[in-house]
Amino acid sequence: MALPPWQPCPIRDVLDRIGDQWSLLILEALGRESVMRFNELSREVEGISRQMLSRTLKRLEQDGFVGRTVYAEVPPRVEYALTELGHSFLGPMRALVAWADGHHDQIRDARTAYVAREGS
Repeated sequence: MALPPWQPCPIRDVLDRIGDQWSLLILEALGRESVMRFNELSREVEGISRQMLSRTLKRLEQDGFVGRTVYAEVPPRVEYALTELGHSFLGPMRALVAWADGHHDQIRDARTAYVAREGS
């Protein structure tokens, strides 16, 4: 069944969103803790800038993976947590990560062999 031209392919749409450099790391961090604040996430996801963390959290919230709760305090307290959708993604995500960990050497060896064979 063909999708209407305005509707993206589901797998491409999801992979486009979670396949960036930071989304899986943020989801994994939130999967280990029930709730995290921005600075906690910033410390947990090594190497991410504050701007990129903010941008990625907004995208994950937009797609329904992450919920954001703002408390009316001074200073305001903001907490992030996985939504039901985010929790449902942890199993497949962790299976993919485990597969990648278990096969990474084979993939690297295949790339090296290809470059040697093709002379690129």
